[in-house]
Amino acid sequence: MERLGLGRHFMGLAAQLDGVFGVDGVFAHDRLRFVDFVDDVEELLEEVAWKEGRDKKAADGFEKYMLQHYSG
Repeated sequence: MERLGLGRHFMGLAAQLDGVFGVDGVFAHDRLRFVDFVDDVEELLEEVAWKEGRDKKAADGFEKYMLQHYSG
């Protein structure tokens, strides 16, 4: 994201994702449902699109794609 010039939008991202992944980097399903995590990330992407002066719809499809490809 930094290489794309969007790093400034993700300063607090680590804090928002704190506890979502275990120390081994694996998603912690016992702490948060994957569906809720994907929804939250899509909202973050919409916010970035808005801050960049783009339509929030730029993030549309992220949630559907993630759930189709990575949901167990």
